[in-house]
Amino acid sequence: MRAYLRTADLPQVIPVFPLDGAILLPGGELPLRIFEPRYLNMIDDAMAENRVIGMIQTKLGGDIARPRLADVGCVGRITSYAETSEGTYLVTLTGVCRFRPMEELQIKSPYRQVRARYDAFDEDLDRDAPEPADADRQRFASALKRYLNRRELDIDWESVSDAPVEALVTSLAMGLPFHPAEKQALLEAADLHQRFEALVALLEIDAMDADDEPRPLQ
Repeated sequence: MRAYLRTADLPQVIPVFPLDGAILLPGGELPLRIFEPRYLNMIDDAMAENRVIGMIQTKLGGDIARPRLADVGCVGRITSYAETSEGTYLVTLTGVCRFRPMEELQIKSPYRQVRARYDAFDEDLDRDAPEPADADRQRFASALKRYLNRRELDIDWESVSDAPVEALVTSLAMGLPFHPAEKQALLEAADLHQRFEALVALLEIDAMDADDEPRPLQ
């Protein structure tokens, strides 16, 4: 994958794919199945240029066809691409850097495009940033176990114990079925330490909600 060393190297105008409940984080990989004609067009254009797409959620306001965009999204680069016999695209986006949509372009393309600003997220491009030394992995593992048990889900605990904190936080923040607003909070966390703490807090809140649920009469 092309390495972007500075935010100034990233494209200023990007196509965006608004999709609530799905976030992309720097370094994360997001598989997508594309079937709507306007987004098939978007993928075609991206593949012909720089392979860059901005994943972003929406927020209240606007109309159904054109909802308001969230304050922060994440640019990803298409790192895997395949076309099925039905004409759908199977792509993987690898997260590069977060962005703020500063202005939406008034153009006639079937998909939306924005002028992106990256200057608040320079650290996203530092793939050698140190892990948070004070990450409480025992507290994290305990909260995650209760969260998964409540949903009868399983995980490779050996992989969890061996994985770097950033890879673990990124994959779980993107993959667990949190509410869109909770996912947005994880995306907007200032750094890895704050994202780790926010993820643990969400897991623990879920456990407390489970404790408050009424138990059936015996």
